Amino acid sequence: MPKRKTTTTTTTSSPSKKRLPSYLNFDHEKYQWKPDINYRQHPELYRIGRGEQGVLTCQPYKDEICPHWRFKTVDIAEKSATTIYQLFLNYLDKNDFVGADLARKFLQMGFTRSRRYANHSSGTKYDKNTYDILPINKETLVCEKAQTAEVFKKKWFEAKDNEKYKELAAQHRQLYEQKLIKKAQLTTADIKDCDDDDKGRKSTKRSKQKVGKRKVSDTVSDENDESH
Repeated sequence: MPKRKTTTTTTTSSPSKKRLPSYLNFDHEKYQWKPDINYRQHPELYRIGRGEQGVLTCQPYKDEICPHWRFKTVDIAEKSATTIYQLFLNYLDKNDFVGADLARKFLQMGFTRSRRYANHSSGTKYDKNTYDILPINKETLVCEKAQTAEVFKKKWFEAKDNEKYKELAAQHRQLYEQKLIKKAQLTTADIKDCDDDDKGRKSTKRSKQKVGKRKVSDTVSDENDESH
């Protein structure tokens, strides 16, 4: 019985693309939040964005909230989170959504920054040369910064789940962001439809021109026939 020929195949997987820090190649011009705008006077210019975007930029709220933002110890974090959450409620009482949203972002940032220090005691997440993520602390889930993170997380969740906050957020989107969203939703299909319409109009124009030329040609031909 002849031996069966066996072949071996090797597969090579492409290395996963490294996720670089967001601060690299940061474009200040395209950043939607500007430090020279008074967002209390111009709430229509404020964009909710994602996560903590704009938290360290938007005035006068940055100057009102940031001095209270601390997380060095659990006691300090509890005082900080409680104070910022009270500012959050005060803004809601005044129907000041921008202030409330930024207070919510400071509470969220208290959680994320605490977690960064829990994971990396130096506060540095990436290697400065390779941008690889540095090793995580062994006590990342039980160290003091892990506890301060939980302090802020509790107040952050209370803020984001607040019914009046959610109502004001919906109103803000409807009043000031809906038009921008609709503009951004101009899809490739919409653009293609516009192109098709334009091509259709040009095609119709060319057809009419051809018909006009044929009529002129027929008239000339008839006149030539009559002359003979």
